[in-house]
Amino acid sequence: MPPDSDDPVGDPGSIKDLILEQDEAASLVRNRRLLDPDEIVDEDRIVGRNDQLTQITQYLRVAINNECPPNLFLYGPSGTGKSLIINAVCQNVVDLCSTRDIRFGVIELNCQNVGTLGTAVYELVRTVADDADVAIEIPEHGIPTKKKWRELYRLIDEHYDSVMFVLDELDLLTGRRDIDEPAYSRLLYQLTRTGSIDDLQADVAVTAISNDTKMMEDVGSRALSSFTPEDVHFSDYDANQLREILGHREDAFHDDALSEDVIPLAAAFAAQTHGDARIAIDLMRTAGTIAERDGADQVREEHVRIAQDKVVKNRVLEVTRGISTQKKLCLFATAAVARETENTAAKSTEAYRVYQYITETLDADQHYQETYVNKMKELTTYSLVKSGRKSQGPHSGSYLEFTFEENPQTIIETLREDSRLDGVADDELRTVVRAQLTN
Repeated sequence: MPPDSDDPVGDPGSIKDLILEQDEAASLVRNRRLLDPDEIVDEDRIVGRNDQLTQITQYLRVAINNECPPNLFLYGPSGTGKSLIINAVCQNVVDLCSTRDIRFGVIELNCQNVGTLGTAVYELVRTVADDADVAIEIPEHGIPTKKKWRELYRLIDEHYDSVMFVLDELDLLTGRRDIDEPAYSRLLYQLTRTGSIDDLQADVAVTAISNDTKMMEDVGSRALSSFTPEDVHFSDYDANQLREILGHREDAFHDDALSEDVIPLAAAFAAQTHGDARIAIDLMRTAGTIAERDGADQVREEHVRIAQDKVVKNRVLEVTRGISTQKKLCLFATAAVARETENTAAKSTEAYRVYQYITETLDADQHYQETYVNKMKELTTYSLVKSGRKSQGPHSGSYLEFTFEENPQTIIETLREDSRLDGVADDELRTVVRAQLTN
């Protein structure tokens, strides 16, 4: 007798039949690409950013006359359209330049997981070579960064009249900790001083993009004097703008596939947290997936509410997956304190003592309080937590407080997916935290 003959579910048929059956049942979504937050959409779908769009086109339009655009600094919270707008404008400038026989190039680099200056330079070399469809003449490893710069300059000069480097999430390119100046400052300095290189004929401009409004404070004086960007600020989207953004992607679904409360609810959820269009789009996509999986004939309010919890956990997981163990321990300790407070906030002194308990429990390296604070401040760039000084009264000074933008419990649950935290029992952790808050 075959081993699965008494399976109560029955034989689902071939894998191909199963795929086709599931595809037929998934009848709500018509165009899934429109529900990808990173999809470069047609310009008629770009809404809520008219001022920024006008500013950036004014700055970049000079390229169509073979003039070098100014350097730009685009800053504001995550999901507010920074990358969307610069990419849309740059693509149109490239198209117009090509009709005038002007070789204008756009070289993009997301710095989130790049790490070091040498790696960043080689990634730029690789991107230029791919765009120009030519070979790279140097190896990736085993050579000084200076040679990588020379190769980058050679490729630029041979294939472009002018080029715009778009450096997304630039503040995350910190480099080695034993060097005072962050790697992104040195990258900015080298790229923006190319005009002083005698044998480089092409013009070079740089657009730096960051969620951290204070990034420029850590840029070295030499880089600052050569960069001198035009600033373009992107504020949070409000609920009405998010509703308009989602409305311009409603045709991702089949007609009548969305109940009338889906878009307002998804927009309201996203507005309450960060005003993040990525989250709003992801909410609608996830709600559609849940509805299809359940065999529903329409995406409804309950699907959006289920999607909300899932999207938040996915976002926290995406952020925490890439951070160091020490940052995870700092975040875990701080979230544990915030979980027990009414305003989901944690004083740095109390959170640091909980951090000490956790590191001792896990026999992990323990840093001084100043290092703990610095690591938590670095985590503010991920839009999970904010920092600020609070007053204790006219005679008591002030203290540093970390406030969470997501439910601290969600952050704790997500961090616990790292098995290294198994040694911290939740009941004991709560006891330690409450003792600190009482004291």
